[in-house]
Amino acid sequence: MTKGNINVSVENIFPLIKKFLYSDHEIFLRELISNATDATSKLKHLSNIGEAKSELGNLEIEVKVDKENKKLHIIDRGVGMTAEEVEKYINQVAFSGAEEFLEKYKDSAKDSGIIGHFGLGFYSAFMVAKEVEILTKSYKEDSVAVRWVCDGSPEFTLEDYPEKTTRGTEIILHIADDSTEFLEDYRIRELLTKYNKFMPVPIKFGTKKETLPLPEDAAEDAKPETVEVDNIINNPNPAWTKNPSDLNDEDYKEFYHELYPMQFEEPLFNIHLNVDYPFNLTGILYFPKLANNLNIEKDKIQLYQNQVFVTDEVKGIVPDFLMLLRGVIDSPDIPLNVSRSYLQADGAVKKISSYITKKVGDKMVSLINEDRKSYEEKWNDIKIVIEYGMISEEKFYEKSDKFALYPTVDGNYFLWDELIEKIKENQTDKNKKTILLYATNADAQDSYIQKAKEKGYEVLLLDSPIAPHLIQKLETSKENISFARVDADHLNKLIEKDEPIISKLKDEEKESLKKVVEENLNNNSYTVQVEDLDSSDAPFLITQPEFLRRMKDMQATGGGGMFGMGNMPEMYNLVINSNSKLAEKILKTEDSESKKMLINQAFNLAKLSQNLLKGKDLTNFIENSYANLS
Repeated sequence: MTKGNINVSVENIFPLIKKFLYSDHEIFLRELISNATDATSKLKHLSNIGEAKSELGNLEIEVKVDKENKKLHIIDRGVGMTAEEVEKYINQVAFSGAEEFLEKYKDSAKDSGIIGHFGLGFYSAFMVAKEVEILTKSYKEDSVAVRWVCDGSPEFTLEDYPEKTTRGTEIILHIADDSTEFLEDYRIRELLTKYNKFMPVPIKFGTKKETLPLPEDAAEDAKPETVEVDNIINNPNPAWTKNPSDLNDEDYKEFYHELYPMQFEEPLFNIHLNVDYPFNLTGILYFPKLANNLNIEKDKIQLYQNQVFVTDEVKGIVPDFLMLLRGVIDSPDIPLNVSRSYLQADGAVKKISSYITKKVGDKMVSLINEDRKSYEEKWNDIKIVIEYGMISEEKFYEKSDKFALYPTVDGNYFLWDELIEKIKENQTDKNKKTILLYATNADAQDSYIQKAKEKGYEVLLLDSPIAPHLIQKLETSKENISFARVDADHLNKLIEKDEPIISKLKDEEKESLKKVVEENLNNNSYTVQVEDLDSSDAPFLITQPEFLRRMKDMQATGGGGMFGMGNMPEMYNLVINSNSKLAEKILKTEDSESKKMLINQAFNLAKLSQNLLKGKDLTNFIENSYANLS
């Protein structure tokens, strides 16, 4: 038996490991099973090249809880270690890494979480164990099994252990009193499912009962036989590790529900990622039905490294706009344990982000080219991802003319060039600028939409929460175009033509009309304007200035405070149609009460058309309307 001190200059390094390695101690099981998986994979490789001569046998990893003796066992049948290898890999390599880790990150170690760079995975065991044993036997012929024991101090013992006769390594954790949660079956099962659900080596945790199918010639009253079998908790061959040509739509859907068991809706489509240069990356991304939902808190994309779960906090790896998607990304080029600042600065990660963005853009192009009708039907559920990508990723935006759709209130869908070709002749104003009219709520803005359609104008339906940001992006990057919400002003002002309208009123009559309306309304939220509209247009029209309304919309989705505006007040224009019969009637009415009633009735009708008449004002309007009828 050998006794000794682990050669470290840091005094009693284990408390530091326990404090700084991870904020979440549960990660220890992932680390130990990852090591067991590596040992198993190495043995397979050595067998393939003829260096390991013995039969491989059952290569599964087993996890066992011994609650009575407060022990947790992790057992593999991999390459194992000799005494010399234990001395090298456990006593020297890992602890030189520990010193480097603590030296480099002595000021920020608690938050860095990058233990995986230093080969410290095994020592995460001391976060939950007061003593750790290693029982190990190398695959090499004539090797002798050894036992290594350490109680959390720099002292260790290493001795021959002839009781172990099988190849592989068993880690025994003597669980500390403050970590007894890890002696509960349900807790270990939870961790295995969370971190090791798709590990490439089968993981056994206890047994389960299975009912065997009845043979075809069984008697009618025969009862099926129940047997006890190993409980393998993982799927060693998940869909993303397979060749896309070997999978069909049903396979992708089944895997989606394996990832998200509580997700009952089917995904719209998927993107299979598979690249080996200039970095390694595989994965599957799914487009769920999103509509206008910006909630990304649930069922996030999961990040793996060689089938080991790392995190579902993928900001910095996946572009922001794709965090609305679901699925899996697996890359050995991303360390198992990383800080967010590390991710954002890492060159490989930036390349991965760019690749994923390009792949999604390519998929959109292929989908719309393969089946335009099906793509249009899915647009309402994917538009928020596409629009978000257009405003946040320049490379994605540059390609978007090939797949971004612009729907109209009539249910027609146009690509950008198709849309401009369609409206250019009719919707270009006197300043040679093409005006794109749009609605955000087809029902609420119906009266304005109908007026636009009477003139042969197309009205787009842009109703996603980030549409105001997209409009800004398009206006600053496209030439000679401008967007105007269909109710932002009367049509003659939205699309100005060289078509003068004759006014029925003189200038002094217009001024008098403006003054009397302002006096009777006495409402500072409305700016009264008298305009020469068509006689068939509404007598009173409420509009909201495009700029102010758009800034307010952007404020609601995180673009607020622009230009130092802070919370912007509700401001509207009340447009009085000077050519309407009501304008003439107001001017001719002598009785002040009758005049006030006409103005308020018309004003409330205009508010009603914009869904602005609410509460007591709506109640009073209804009561007065019935009174006038009786």
